[in-house]
Formats: sequence, structure tokens, C-alpha cells
Amino acid sequence: MPIGTPITANTTICIDPRVKDKLTSLKRYPLESYSSVVERLANLAIDEDPLSDEAIHGIEEALIDIKNGRLHAEEDIMKEFGLK
Repeated sequence: MPIGTPITANTTICIDPRVKDKLTSLKRYPLESYSSVVERLANLAIDEDPLSDEAIHGIEEALIDIKNGRLHAEEDIMKEFGLK
């Protein structure tokens, strides 16, 4: 086996035909493998960069605001800033 050749494993999975259709629609080109599609989706789902302390603090503050009813409807904000 040449150096740098990826080692692959073959397996069979059962998926709903609708899921297969969705995977097919996510192919970048017709002959792209389902393995590549699934790998791309897995990479999107896993965020390897942890949240900063500042981001966590901001989220905690936002949750407190929500619990205390300090919310603004998106429509109201859009009107206020002349975006709609």
C-alpha cells in the first residue's frame, strides 16, 4: 500500500429512504461517496474550539435576561433601526 493511502473500512447501515435522499442531495458532485458526505456533516456538527470565558459569560447574561422577561421581538428591533 502506498504511503499516505487512507485505510478504509466497509460497513452496511440501514437508513430511511428519505435520509438517503437528503444525503444524495448533499453530494457536491454525482460520484462523491456517502462517506465524504457523512464526514463533512460530522465535521460541521463537532466544534473543536471551546467557548471563551467571555462568550460563556455573555450566554449566561442572556439567559438571565430571558428568564426575567427582558426580551425584544425581532420585528420591533427591525422597525426601530429602520431595517424593515
